[in-house]
Amino acid sequence: MKNKTPLKSVDTLYSEIKLIIENGKSNAFRAVNFTMVQTYWHIGKLIVENEQSGERKAEYGKELIEKLAKRLNAEFGRGFNNSNLWYMRQFFNTFKILHALRGELSWTHYRLLLKVESKNARTFYNPLRR
Repeated sequence: MKNKTPLKSVDTLYSEIKLIIENGKSNAFRAVNFTMVQTYWHIGKLIVENEQSGERKAEYGKELIEKLAKRLNAEFGRGFNNSNLWYMRQFFNTFKILHALRGELSWTHYRLLLKVESKNARTFYNPLRR
């Protein structure tokens, strides 16, 4: 005779399915969030590289950010305002190695780390930078 696996109750089956759905949503959120962080790093890199080829860095950088913010805001929304573009620029300058970024940290976490003046303190909060 074949061994039959006892059927699960609807409540048990529901709980298992619910857990799979919640884990899937959480994994998707983390993947999307890290893709955003990487996107912002690349935007910062492009801004910095473009500024460095200009002669009047400070003035040109400000003008560049303002022009980019106006166009990006119109097309992609307020997440690309002057302030965020400056953060993206600073993000690239502070965290030069893309592969050292931590997937579990959100853009909000990185923005907070950018406000920490001490490199040693930033390293404490982002141990992969050691």
